[in-house]
Amino acid sequence: MKTTSLPQWVGVAVFVSLVATGYAEVPEMRDAATHEQLVLALRKADQSDPMKNLKPAKGEDPSVVNRPKSLLSESDIISFSGLATLVPKHAILQIPASCTGRMKIEPGAKIVSWADFYAANRGWITTVEVGIVQAEGNQPIAEETKKMMKKSRNLIIATYQGGPISLLPPPKAAPKATDKPAATPAATTPATKPSTTQS
Repeated sequence: MKTTSLPQWVGVAVFVSLVATGYAEVPEMRDAATHEQLVLALRKADQSDPMKNLKPAKGEDPSVVNRPKSLLSESDIISFSGLATLVPKHAILQIPASCTGRMKIEPGAKIVSWADFYAANRGWITTVEVGIVQAEGNQPIAEETKKMMKKSRNLIIATYQGGPISLLPPPKAAPKATDKPAATPAATTPATKPSTTQS
């Protein structure tokens, strides 16, 4: 089979007709940057670099301070029926007596994600959804939730958006310097006779 090539002017004519009808765009032609222009742009970028004026930070590197020694030291283990998972410390709000044996890893248990473990053990685990403000300890858990926890016989885990989260205790209020010490009950009651006991 013999192939024939079209003359070059046919290709140019097709392109011009496509441009004229709007099916093709004319490429934009720009001048190339000269070496002097590139050197000038680099010099301006070097002079306005804010990192050159940044002073080194003082003190310890925050990325290495208070780094946990291991994941296990910062987690509690829950294990049951051949499966085990890790939850953050202080995420477990209530451990009933029936679940105390499940707070350690069983020999040969498979470590799975929280979602998989919870799906397999919903019968004895209850979750309490908390907000960030509650997790930080700045707001107490709702009274309804506390009542539910007292009645429940399940293991109760604090969660945020479905995942376990540590629930920090509320900060202790420091006594003010202007506060007077509380009166003792003996000082507020009328004087009574000392009781005498006979032996």
